[in-house]
Amino acid sequence: MAVPNCTYLKLKILGPDRIITVRTSFQRAYECKVECCDHATTIIASGELATIKKEVTKEAPDPMKSTGSFEPMEGSKEVLIDLSSPNGKVVHIGIALSSK
Repeated sequence: MAVPNCTYLKLKILGPDRIITVRTSFQRAYECKVECCDHATTIIASGELATIKKEVTKEAPDPMKSTGSFEPMEGSKEVLIDLSSPNGKVVHIGIALSSK
């Protein structure tokens, strides 16, 4: 059996011959309180993170699934990027753009 006294920061325990008293300081009590709060915050955050991970995993797209090919929009024309090579890459430019 132990009797804690929060006012005086003492813990009294019945020992084999006498009462054992454990003392601490206010600074140490404060440090323990802060450490306990940090542990509680970490535990709560890890639980929330696990919940969020489950939700995100359900909504995440499958990278192996094919989404189809890119089709240029109507009203665009092809322009060669490299004029010296006829087999070079092309860019699709909208024909409704102004010359500026």
